[in-house]
Amino acid sequence: MGDKPELNEDMESYKKAIDSTSQAQQDFFKKFSNLQMDAMQNFFSLLQGLTFYHAMFKTTIQSGGRISIPEAEREALKIDDGDLVQVIVIPIERKHKNSPNK
Repeated sequence: MGDKPELNEDMESYKKAIDSTSQAQQDFFKKFSNLQMDAMQNFFSLLQGLTFYHAMFKTTIQSGGRISIPEAEREALKIDDGDLVQVIVIPIERKHKNSPNK
C-alpha cells in the first residue's frame, strides 16, 4: 500500500506530460496552418499582381531564343522597341522528341 501514493504521483506526472505534449502539438499545428495560409495569400497576391498590373501570355520560342510580346500587350503596357522589361519564363510544353516530359 505504500506504493499507491507514488503510483498516483507517477500517473499525475504522466497525465501532465501528455497534456503538455498535446497542447504543444496543437500550438504547432495552429502556427503551421497560419504559415500555410500566409504563404497562400502571398502567392495569390503575387498572381494578382502579375495578372492585373502586368501582362501574362503564352508565346513560342523562336530561332535564336527570341520571344515576341503580342501587340495588344505592348500597347496595354505602353512598351516600345528598346524598352527594358522583366521576363519570367515558365515552360509549359516541350516540342523536342527527346524531351523527358513527352
